[in-house]
Amino acid sequence: MGKNLTPPPGDDGGDNILPVDLKAALEERYLAYALSTIMHRALPDVRDGLKPVHRRIIHAMSEMGIRPNSAFKKCARIVGDVIGKFHPHGDQSVYDALVRLAQDFSQRYPIVDGQGNFGNIDGDSAAAYRYTEARMTEVAALLLEGVDQDAVDFRATYNEEDEEPTVLPGAFPNLLANGASGIAVGMATSIPPHNAHELCDAALHLIRHPDATIEKLVDFIPGPDLPTGGIIIDSREAIIEAYRTGRGGFRVRAKWEMEDLGRGGYQIVITEIPYQVQKSRLIEKIAELLIARKLPLLEDVRDESAEDIRVVLVPKSRTVDATLLMESLFRLTELENRIPLNMNVLSMGRVPKVMALNEVLLEWLAHRKEVLIRRSRFRLAAIDRRLEILGGLLIAYLNLDEVIRIIREEDEPKQVMIAKWQLTDVQAESILNMRLRNLRKLEEFEIRKEFDELTAEKADIESLLSSDDKQWRVVEHEIQDVRKKFAKGRGKPFARLTQFADAPEADLDAIQQSMIEKEPVTVVISQKGWIRALKGHIADTASLTFKEGDALRLAFPAQTTDKLLLLTTGGKAYTLGADKLPGGRGHGEPIRIMVDMENDQDVLTAFVHDPSRKLILSSTAGNGFVVGETELVANTRKGKQVMNVAMPDEAKLVVPVSGDHVAVVGENRKLLVFPLAQLPEMTRGKGVRLQRYKDGGISDVKCFALSEGLTWEDTAGRVFTRNKDELLEWLGDRATAGRAVPKGFPRSGKFSG
Repeated sequence: MGKNLTPPPGDDGGDNILPVDLKAALEERYLAYALSTIMHRALPDVRDGLKPVHRRIIHAMSEMGIRPNSAFKKCARIVGDVIGKFHPHGDQSVYDALVRLAQDFSQRYPIVDGQGNFGNIDGDSAAAYRYTEARMTEVAALLLEGVDQDAVDFRATYNEEDEEPTVLPGAFPNLLANGASGIAVGMATSIPPHNAHELCDAALHLIRHPDATIEKLVDFIPGPDLPTGGIIIDSREAIIEAYRTGRGGFRVRAKWEMEDLGRGGYQIVITEIPYQVQKSRLIEKIAELLIARKLPLLEDVRDESAEDIRVVLVPKSRTVDATLLMESLFRLTELENRIPLNMNVLSMGRVPKVMALNEVLLEWLAHRKEVLIRRSRFRLAAIDRRLEILGGLLIAYLNLDEVIRIIREEDEPKQVMIAKWQLTDVQAESILNMRLRNLRKLEEFEIRKEFDELTAEKADIESLLSSDDKQWRVVEHEIQDVRKKFAKGRGKPFARLTQFADAPEADLDAIQQSMIEKEPVTVVISQKGWIRALKGHIADTASLTFKEGDALRLAFPAQTTDKLLLLTTGGKAYTLGADKLPGGRGHGEPIRIMVDMENDQDVLTAFVHDPSRKLILSSTAGNGFVVGETELVANTRKGKQVMNVAMPDEAKLVVPVSGDHVAVVGENRKLLVFPLAQLPEMTRGKGVRLQRYKDGGISDVKCFALSEGLTWEDTAGRVFTRNKDELLEWLGDRATAGRAVPKGFPRSGKFSG
């Protein structure tokens, strides 16, 4: 209940309303809610790695006597005890938390041993709690070890009828071993599971070397060890950085292998999938991509899983590259998944903090030492109480006849014995409560033996409590015992499941193309800048229709796997995927919608990208240079500036490079032929002058081999050729004026008529 801000009604006739500032009230209440979410719901304690609901489940099972070696109990009983005594929330939320603690595909080291249907990796939910049963595992027993020996603090439960531990002793490194995830107000946590053997090795190293670096700890803990296996493909440097900052992530891929079917055929079998990926949803996604024709290399997918995972992928043909097929699947599906790391936990159960790997382990070790000290003090107090009783019993045995006489004759034997032998009240009470059968001589020897043993144990504990080194040696011994229980050697039940590998080097373009169904198309661009892709290679473009007032600018054949390069009059290059173009129905879409093209620019040309080809770019003023086509590829809508031009100058000509000479024709109908070597190759710029003009600009450019001669075609379709000797009067150096075109050259000033 919140504080009652309304005073009791008085007799003054007022309304008794206390005004409260809304902003202050909201801030106060929201802060209280945020703190409650952070402290009691979302973030785990770094010491035992548990959230309150998990801690209460384990404590309730302990109170009910459900141990690893005891019989299973109905989950309904456990849930009832948890919500009735410790956790006043919904039964379904508690049962969901209990179920997750029992799932071996969610927890690397399950805390609850479940019997019945506790869900599966396909995402199916568990049976109702009236059908399932549970008990503790050895991990839960380790987490509780010493809880009844004053190892941790207890607090009152929500109704103050009982007590619950604020944290568990945590002999098992649960936070990192089983991981955690949660979302609070303004913060979240995400910690993947790790291998307990490796965590113990790192902790033992930290005991001896508290200042050990993250790099050294990663020698012991190379990365997460996920319950579903998989392969981590991150570099060691990236993993070290994630552990150093407490934030990062791990790229996990499914584990796969090729099965030979004979005669050159094969199929791919996936045996492990990434952590927290539902197998059924994964297969549905692959099937959806198949139907959508996004996986042209894949023929079929089958789920042949039983106890173990076995997902079969059938390639389209035996010639399909298995690595290329899997790389395309890794890109499109959850066969590759990123597991986030955000080690935001409650330090000492109070302060939310993003911790590095060494800080998490050091705080766990400090907690283990604190637990050892508290348990030792608890045992020391118990020994003192027992020694006090044994001391009184020994006095009684030494004066047995006198004790019997006092008990038989005195009215207040207790006070008489206390006065006679300086006994304490406890000693006198223990003598009076002694049974007659214990008066044997043998019993005296046993008491003396127990007294001597307890005296020696007391000396050892006092020595332990006075020595920091001895305390760490005991903690070290306890961790070594845990390491033995969860040893990870080959063939052992706790062997490392997740492996490490480098992602195979693959051609990104080949991967991109493998995700596209290869089909022939004809790319059509209109005068007003509308683009579309018609199915098949169309030779006759006369039948194409356009919007009113529009007409064909250019059309060329391509494949859906091709990249298209588009150049504008402003000297910019854009890249489009042929598979992304609008279909042939209708008139297509404006190019300006697909790329960020300036309003004062127009489409100059477009063509299929050939990485091996080079081009000559020329502006209207007659400047130009050679550029490789790979330099024109742009990865964004903004494109790439290639030719620097300023109005009224514009990019005008794009010509493929071939041969060894360049022929340039100006608007003044003068022809110049010069060696291609005189033209520089650049990635971006204004270029150099190709031909000098008094007025006007360039008309056309052509590359050719001088030995084969220069050819052109007139408007009638006749082809003219001038050989090397016939071209002598037009041969010169770049940037000269040239001479009037030869007889028969087209009036258009173009080499193609």
